[in-house]
Amino acid sequence: MTHAALLIFALILDAVLGEPRWLWSRVPHPAVLMGRAIGWIDTRFNTGSGRKLKGSLSFATLCLAALILGSLLAALPGGAIIEILLAAILLAQKSLATHVRDVANALRLSLGDARRAVTKIVGRDTRSMDQTAVARGAIESAAENLSDAIVAPAFWFLLGGLPGLLLYKFTNTADSMIGYKTDRHHDFGWAAARFDDLLNWIPARLTALLIAATYLRLDAWPIIKRDAALHRSPNAGWPEAATAIVLNIALSGPRSYSGTTQDFPFVHPEGRRTLTPDDIDAAVGVIWRVWGAVLAIVILIAVA
Repeated sequence: MTHAALLIFALILDAVLGEPRWLWSRVPHPAVLMGRAIGWIDTRFNTGSGRKLKGSLSFATLCLAALILGSLLAALPGGAIIEILLAAILLAQKSLATHVRDVANALRLSLGDARRAVTKIVGRDTRSMDQTAVARGAIESAAENLSDAIVAPAFWFLLGGLPGLLLYKFTNTADSMIGYKTDRHHDFGWAAARFDDLLNWIPARLTALLIAATYLRLDAWPIIKRDAALHRSPNAGWPEAATAIVLNIALSGPRSYSGTTQDFPFVHPEGRRTLTPDDIDAAVGVIWRVWGAVLAIVILIAVA
């Protein structure tokens, strides 16, 4: 079977089953195993001098291991089933939609419930968030992860099969763990952060295009391009800007990390700045529309 045919089954399987709690409460999720491997190299090699070189070599070794592992698994008897299952597990369509919708439901109950719910999907301070800040955090997480958790994994599986998917997931996980510009990880995580930017360059822009297309807003591409440049990330701004435009809201803006307020500019500043649970529900709709578009494209590729 072609990668496209395998991906059709994986996309549908993930959308139906998501992340079954009964399974991952008993065995470690593959992403957890990736995190353990990255945590081990961080503990073992992120010391002393030459941290950029140590980090680059350690990360390159993990990338090579991901490619070899993916190739071996795909070559096993029943490799097609293994590829479908692992692809479905490493895609996060339903999980993302569920976590984002949980914030909307919690916000309808109380602000305290909403703050606790949004803590699961954002890294910023949540204790002093008001309704709009909670909603904005959930929507931004939906937009960014729409690329990182769905479009990019599907893109790299389509191009490189299981080796390509594992390479992407190892890279994305490494970036989330050691790719920060902190004193500890500025040098050691440099290679992971730069390679993650590279692997996400096309998928982030493709995600923005799919968002605009599914809302018949391709005319907004110049505005998406303008607002994407306002974001601190070279890639995350694209799906975030597209989401902001199709929902007519303002995203990003000032927020607090570790007790320090950072004055980021608004993405799509012309949009509404007072947000509600309904806006979070609308962002979940964006997720499912893009999923449908990806599935349709993959089916066309498989048929062709």
